[in-house]
Amino acid sequence: MSQQRTGAHGGMETSFGFQDVSDGEKQTRVNDVFHRVAKRYDVMNDLMSGGLHRVWKDSMIAWLAPSKTASWNVLDVAGGTGDVAFRIVEASNRNAHATILDINGSMLGVGRDRAEKQGLADNTEFVEANAEELPFEDARFDAYTIAFGIRNVPHIDRALAEAFRVLKPGGRFLCLEFSEVELPVLDKIYDAWSFKAIPKIGKAVTGDADSYQYLVESIRKFPRQSDFAEMIRKAGFERVSWRNFTGGVAALHSGWKL
Repeated sequence: MSQQRTGAHGGMETSFGFQDVSDGEKQTRVNDVFHRVAKRYDVMNDLMSGGLHRVWKDSMIAWLAPSKTASWNVLDVAGGTGDVAFRIVEASNRNAHATILDINGSMLGVGRDRAEKQGLADNTEFVEANAEELPFEDARFDAYTIAFGIRNVPHIDRALAEAFRVLKPGGRFLCLEFSEVELPVLDKIYDAWSFKAIPKIGKAVTGDADSYQYLVESIRKFPRQSDFAEMIRKAGFERVSWRNFTGGVAALHSGWKL
């Protein structure tokens, strides 16, 4: 069992939170977590971020600046409930098309229901597949987004390589993820909130403490900002940069296929 962050060399593939698991075991265990929390996913993100994930996602869409043309296509990965994709479609004045991909059918079911209720079914499609093996041809999408999902992918390097493959030349990669807090006082407060409060609140709200414990631990295992940026570069992206939110509680990473 290790509580140290993984680095640019990898390591998340055998990390289920602080537990060491065999390569191949993580995906099944992560799937179980998200089957359990699918219907309360927004509640989960509110607990993990104190509600700030909504502001961060809005900032993500603003930096993406979706085109308002009907030919513009975005792939939103690990976005089964549609939270990010719907924001993108709305920012395009309902002209863009969003393909929402998730490995978890329960999450996708929530997203499909929401798309129908919000009148976004014509602008969206939902695909159940693995981020490490995307079922799309090369150079199909104008943008690839993923929010709070990359740390749950066992082989992050494979997911990044696939992101690069399916983007058109000139395409944009954007990844929003919990990261390493860089403010000395805030990091102590955030640690106390994460490990002492979130699992207890998760149990009280959803009856499930174990899923929240994993999610908190997975954040601490994910590579720090500079290491993850290096992984993005290794996948072939250029002009790689990131923006910290709330002192590094989350970071938004950007890269271009040039």
